Order: sequence, then structure tokens, then C-alpha cells
Amino acid sequence: MSPATTVLTAIDATIAWQEELYRHLHQNPELSMQEAETAAEVTRRLESFGYAVQQIGGGVVGVLDNGPGATVLFRADMDALPVEETTGLPYASTRTSVDAEGVTVPVMHACGHDLHITAGLGAAEILSRNRDAWSGTYIALFQPGEETAQGARSMVDDGLVDKVPTPDVAFGQHVLAFPEAGKVGTTGGPILSTGACIRVKAWGKGSHGSMPHLGVDPVLLAAAIVQRLQGIVSREIAPTQFGVVTVGSLQAGFKANIIPDHATLLLNIRAYETEVREQLLSAIERIVTAECEASNSPKPPEIELYEPFPLTANDEATNARVTEAFRAFFGEDRVVQMPPMPASEDFSTIPNAWGIPYTYWGFGGFTPEMNALPNHNAAFAPAIQPSLRTGTEAAVVAALAYLGKAE
Repeated sequence: MSPATTVLTAIDATIAWQEELYRHLHQNPELSMQEAETAAEVTRRLESFGYAVQQIGGGVVGVLDNGPGATVLFRADMDALPVEETTGLPYASTRTSVDAEGVTVPVMHACGHDLHITAGLGAAEILSRNRDAWSGTYIALFQPGEETAQGARSMVDDGLVDKVPTPDVAFGQHVLAFPEAGKVGTTGGPILSTGACIRVKAWGKGSHGSMPHLGVDPVLLAAAIVQRLQGIVSREIAPTQFGVVTVGSLQAGFKANIIPDHATLLLNIRAYETEVREQLLSAIERIVTAECEASNSPKPPEIELYEPFPLTANDEATNARVTEAFRAFFGEDRVVQMPPMPASEDFSTIPNAWGIPYTYWGFGGFTPEMNALPNHNAAFAPAIQPSLRTGTEAAVVAALAYLGKAE
């Protein structure tokens, strides 16, 4: 038997505590960069498995040294979202929290990070319990703040690269609506887009609604900006390239008969190439500035970039090796080709800090009879099984593709 098959024969013992932990985490979510309770739980469990544990940049890193060989890092994210849960589950979250803006918001694990944590801890326990089947060093990393693109950078800025052994390879995974539960999806090259948010403040000149000629209407200005932005992807990005420009929010004024003095727009962009990302940002700045000048805006617009996400582009050789290991363990029918997705992640910030190869894959969360909802939906509720088992198995199989002893 292969090392993965050997160590995973007793996975049911791990599954027994994982399901209880998953329900607990789901019921007790924490917002980005506020994951104190979650980090404490992760720390306690990693220490009980025999890992040397550190808190770094709001995250938790456990290192298990098991002799000579490769060093493998597996990352799981821990944060939840400001979403009011509508799943109706008996373990649904009813939590609220104060966000970074000082606003009290509902909190929910609407992106499946509770599954990621539980699968990551399960893999950590299984590898610790079966040290005779592999040799090398395993790093279990639990990251805060993925949803706001703060967490990976926070860990790197807090000295991650100097505080733990240098990995030879890094892995990450995400529960998704595709493929179906029980399957994993891999791809070489770009798998998740680079992305960023942009806050635009366009200035007008306040006036009475009955006297528009005495003011500069920022509502009309903002409408012109929104309209003109739609031409970037359709007319400036090559048809063979991928790009998205979305205006997710437009706020201006509070009363029908008052022309306000400014409008605020919140934009989001996505691309599979860094060059396209820069092209989108440049075009947005050009259009916003030009429209403000065309409307006789009294001062230049304010344009702020925030929540920048890096490109997630899998190393071809690493992806091929992990995919081969998946096929050997799961069977050909449970390993599918994953198309690139326009969602974004900050996972690649971690391997990029070392300059090491990585691969990132998806695993299914919904059985065929279920209504497969997208991540971030208020009713997002993956099937606990076989999703949890598959995510745990995938983490172990990928690690042992580099750490497993020869048969």
C-alpha cells in the first residue's frame, strides 16, 4: 500500500472529533483579524498532537520535525464573514461582532473556512500519529484575515520567513460548489484571479435641487463614471484576456431636493494576469479623472486602492505531482480539471515570501441532490460528509506526495 493509503485507513478516528469541532467552529465564527478564540483552539489541538507551535501575525503555525527529507507547508484560513446566516442549521451562527469600521455586524462562516480549519487539523493529527510512514518536516499553518487580504501579509510582516523552516513546497485548498462533494479539482497555472477594491470619491458642488445650474451634480458625474467604466473590459482588454470591473456601491446624497457635494463609488477588479490588473487600474484612474474634469468638478477625485489580492498561479510541476497522487488515491473519476475562477485569495503571499512553488486546489462541498450555493451566500452550508473527509484526505495525500517513504 502507498503511504497515503496506509495512514488514512484509520481516518474514522479523526473524523469522530472533526465533526464535533466543525459544528463548534461554524457556530462560533470570528471576523477577519479577530480570530482569537479560533487561534486558541487551533493552538491547543496542535500542541496536543506534538507540534512546536507559534503565534505569528495573528495566525498559528505548528511545525512537526520528523527526520530528514522535504519540508511541506499546508495552509488553512480561519476567518468568517459579516453575513447573517439563513441556513436554518441547528448549529447556525447567531454571533455578532464589531467590524473594523466600528459597526456591529452579524458573523457567519459563509465561505467554508470552518471546514478548512477542521480538515487542516485532521491532517496534522493523522501525520503526527503515523510518523513511521513519512520523513521530513510538516508545517501546519492557520492564517487569519483571508477575506480582507490582511492575514497572509500580516504573518509575513511578523517574520514568518525567519521563524519557521523554509518549505520546499506549499499547499492550500478551498471547499467550493464545484466539483461535487467527494471530488477534488486541480489545474496548472492561474486558478484564482488577482483582484483589488477601489474607493472613488468624486466631488461636486452642493445646491438646491431646484437650482442645478448653481451646483455641480456628483450624482450625474458618478453615473457617467459608471457608464464609462463598462467600456474598459469590452473595448480596452483583448478578447483573449480576462478582466472584470464591477461597481458594487454608489452612494450620494440623502434627500430628493438637495444636490450633494460628493459621490462615493466602490469598485472591484479581477484578472488572471498582473499586466491586465495594472491596465484595469490605469484605465479606471484615467476615466475617473477625465469625467471629473468634464463635469467641472471643483477638485480632483480621491482614488484609494484597498484589499489587494495577488494572483494564484499554480506551479505546473507541483500541480502535476499532486494531481498524480490524488488520482492514485481517489481514482480517476474523483479528480477533475478545475477551470480558473474569478475569485481571489491571499494564499500565494505566503509561498511567494520564500520564493517557493505551490499548488492550490478545490474540493466539493455539495452532494448531487443538494442545492449547490456559491461561497459567501447566507445559506452556504456544505455537506459535512463527504466534504470533510475529502478535504482531510487531500491534505494528507498532497503532503505525502513529498514526504512519504518509498513503498
